[in-house]
Amino acid sequence: MADGLNQARALRVAELMNDYRTLLVHINQLNVSIPPADQAEEGYRVLKECLAAANALMASSYSPSPPPANVSSDEAEKAQLRRVILDGSARRFQAHRIYLRAAAAKRWIIHRDRILRGQRPGPQHASPMKAVSNTLRQELAQISNQHVVADLRAADARAGHWLAEDPSLDAILSWIRSHP
Repeated sequence: MADGLNQARALRVAELMNDYRTLLVHINQLNVSIPPADQAEEGYRVLKECLAAANALMASSYSPSPPPANVSSDEAEKAQLRRVILDGSARRFQAHRIYLRAAAAKRWIIHRDRILRGQRPGPQHASPMKAVSNTLRQELAQISNQHVVADLRAADARAGHWLAEDPSLDAILSWIRSHP
């Protein structure tokens, strides 16, 4: 029985790492060149922050802990897989939160470009630009930790993934706090 559960755990690790990698690829695809005169604009700032956060996340490494002493190899494997599931879940959670924020910033950039149509911002653009910025702020405010974890769990459930040992949001946030 434990062997079957460890196989399920190992498959879950693979699913989490694949999702994490895919999210990082998608975040990178949202990158745009930022005109020097517009670097202080809200949507561009958010996108730059997201890209920096994604790079920092990619640069962080997994640090395995030694297996507990005096346990069977099955129990040691179980403990290691659970640690990797927590690590992978936390990394995927962070990447998904970054992706959602970057996607909102990218939508802001697209809407801004449609409004400006190659022109510099002027008084004639003030009202629609304010609406686009307000939409960005609303979208960013909706990206709560609860929303991110619920979004990931819904996608996992739709895909039929084994979620029996996925960590809670509190466990994920605790891991993130302890791995700056």
